Amino acid sequence: MPSGTLPNVDPPVRPADLDLAGAWLAGHGLADVRPTPLLATRLAARRRARLAASVLLAAFIMAVALTYVGGMVDGSGYRRWLLLVLTALVVGLVLAQALLDWWVRRVDRRAGATLPRRAAYPVRLGWRTVLGWPRAVFAAVTFAGATVLAIGTLTRPDSSARYAAVILLIGLCGLAVGMVVQLRHVLTHPVVADDEVSLTADVIMRVEDARDVAVPTVVWSLPVVSVFSTALGWWNAAWLAFIVLSVIALALINARTARSGVVARHATNTR
Repeated sequence: MPSGTLPNVDPPVRPADLDLAGAWLAGHGLADVRPTPLLATRLAARRRARLAASVLLAAFIMAVALTYVGGMVDGSGYRRWLLLVLTALVVGLVLAQALLDWWVRRVDRRAGATLPRRAAYPVRLGWRTVLGWPRAVFAAVTFAGATVLAIGTLTRPDSSARYAAVILLIGLCGLAVGMVVQLRHVLTHPVVADDEVSLTADVIMRVEDARDVAVPTVVWSLPVVSVFSTALGWWNAAWLAFIVLSVIALALINARTARSGVVARHATNTR
């Protein structure tokens, strides 16, 4: 038997993944449930996908910063080419995120194929259940607010500020499309469960996936690597206030909305 795997499990599951699955269950009020290889496999796939997504987003932020710095050094004639390159990178980011979602779906599909029977939700889960009104409104308002501020920057006479605003708008469009694609995946991928407990775990994963996608961390980061360096005084102050207020709003939403385990148990107990 290869070192670090358990026998008679297809696909092989590392003991560390089973331990992490047990800790995940305990953290969601299911401490009395024994972690299964299926759950461990699904959770491990999501951890790896989130790590890869974080690397992609970090690389994207670096690309935005380099695009801005390159445009400042070489002047307006070079900026058009840099904006085309950035647009291509945005398209690549969306495609890479879609591929990660496809890979997670593939892992779920292979795991589900091992089940002797399949469970289903009592009611169809929509975005109101999985994401919730507060987070959906927050994400929409955050993108809308950032877009308005970026468009406002375009009205400034400073060419450097306008260039930064165009970079920001390209980035925001890509992030918005990526968020929609990822949320669609969360809402449409098939159920992988064979009893009430695994069904509850499936809903918890959907809720956590949706909430993770809806956090606009990169939206807050983009002005820092572009707009803030244009030294527009009150415009920078407006961006800073926007970021601070949106972070506070997200903290309040997290504090006042039900935890993912509560949402899952409510959804699976609905008749």
